[in-house]
Amino acid sequence: MGIFDFLRKSNPPAGGAPSDNKKVAGPAKVVADKRAQTYDRLDAIQTLAAMKNADAAAALLRRFTFSIDPSITDQEEKDLAFRGIVDAGKDAVPAVVEFCLKAETLTWPLKVLRALLEDDDYRAELVRLLDRCDTEYARNIEPKQQIIIALGEIKGDDVRVAVERFLDDVNETVRFHAVQTIFAQGDEASVPALVKMLATEESVRVKNKVAEGLMTRGWTVPAELRSGANQALQDSNGFSVGADGKLRKGAGYG
Repeated sequence: MGIFDFLRKSNPPAGGAPSDNKKVAGPAKVVADKRAQTYDRLDAIQTLAAMKNADAAAALLRRFTFSIDPSITDQEEKDLAFRGIVDAGKDAVPAVVEFCLKAETLTWPLKVLRALLEDDDYRAELVRLLDRCDTEYARNIEPKQQIIIALGEIKGDDVRVAVERFLDDVNETVRFHAVQTIFAQGDEASVPALVKMLATEESVRVKNKVAEGLMTRGWTVPAELRSGANQALQDSNGFSVGADGKLRKGAGYG
């Protein structure tokens, strides 16, 4: 029986009275228990979702901290938790942001923020979250990587400025996604930062990504950076900077 069949049979009352700690605590414990029986966990998710308040939303977020088999049940439970949090409205946002600061992966909480917030507020929250990240070694890069990727779907000068810092991240994958997000902003003001990173960049993949982006957009490398850029691109896939400051491929130095 699928989760939504279960819900139709259970037919819980809509809305629900405001919860207190005792009402939330019991189902919250079950929702967070990977070893709980599926039926019990579904009932707990349903109970919390019906409360539609911030405390219940905070408890539902804990369902995103683990996965179960079969994957279809895992997806259905998380979908239900997602809907329950969104139904709590913007009062749930502080709990979601707090969860993001500690979570191992942000796939679901970012979806919640996207559903709850207008574009400008969503962008601002992501920028604030990214500002909490650093560019040093991290055991788990997934949270900051997911934020950078999410920022690639929206535009703003604050996004460009926030992400440029991660061109110097110690992790190559983070740098790669930072380059993608910066190009997605479509702002030529990032050219100096992109070109300067080439001098210390060890990854040919990242160098090629920068060069391809500059060439595709027709952006101009400042005169004072052209020589250094050409030196850095010697191990790229044939990219170079011409005398006019434009990137080209297979044409040699300008």
